[in-house]
Amino acid sequence: MQEVKPEYPSQIADVVAERIESLIVDGVLKPGQALPSERRLMVKLGVSRSALREGLKVLRARRIIDTAHGRGSFVAALTSQPALTPMMHLLGSQPRTLYDIFEVREMLEAESARLAALRGTQADFALITRRYEEMLAANQSDVDESTRARLDYSFHLAICEASHNPVLVHTLSSLTDLLLSSVFASVNNLYHREAEKRVIDRQHARLYKAVIGKQPEPARKAAATHIATTITCLREIEAEEQRLVRATLRLKGWE
Repeated sequence: MQEVKPEYPSQIADVVAERIESLIVDGVLKPGQALPSERRLMVKLGVSRSALREGLKVLRARRIIDTAHGRGSFVAALTSQPALTPMMHLLGSQPRTLYDIFEVREMLEAESARLAALRGTQADFALITRRYEEMLAANQSDVDESTRARLDYSFHLAICEASHNPVLVHTLSSLTDLLLSSVFASVNNLYHREAEKRVIDRQHARLYKAVIGKQPEPARKAAATHIATTITCLREIEAEEQRLVRATLRLKGWE
C-alpha cells in the first residue's frame, strides 16, 4: 500500500483515524476487540509509527477506542445503552407496545436475514452456527427463561451483524432491552407449549439454513414468517385465556 506522504501532521492523523474507523464500520474490527499491533497497523495502513500514534490519539479523543496500560488499545463499546429516556420508559412500561415491538422486529430482522445471506462471510456463518448451537443446547437443558431468551436474541443478533450494515446493527443494538422483552415474551409463553415450541424450532432451523446457505429471499421470508407466527400464537393464547400474557418489558435483572 502506498505510504501517506507527511505533508501536514494533523491531516495524516485524520487519514489514519478514518482508515481505522472504516475497519470498524466494515466489521473487521468489532467493539471490545483489541487493535492489531502497531507493526501490523503500520504495514496495513502504510504509515509511520508516529503517524499511527497520532491517529490513535485522534480516535481516543473521539471515544472510538480505549487504551489500557499494559493491554493496548481496544475498540470502544460504541453502542452502550444510554440512560433511560422518557420515551423508552413509556415504551417499556405499557404492555400494549409489545406487538409494536414485534412489528419492528419483523421489518428489521427480515432485511437483516436477507443481507446476511448476501453478504455474510465464513467467519460470520461460523458465529451464527455457534449461536444457533448454543440456543439448541439450552432448549435441551434445564435453564431459566431469561437465559433462553438471551441465547435466542444472540442468535438473531449474530444474523443482523452478518448483514454488514452498520446502521441496521446499531439500530437493533440500541433497542436491545425492548427487543429482549419480546423474545422473553415468546420464550415465557410459547416454549412450555410443545406444539408451539416445535414450530419455533423448525422456523429457527429454516432461518439458519437459509442464511448460511446464502439464500437471500428464503432467509428474508423465514425471518418474517418466524416473527409473524410468534405474534399470531401470542394473540391466540390471549384469546384462549382471556387475559394478557405479555411479558413485563422492564425485566428485573436485565438492566
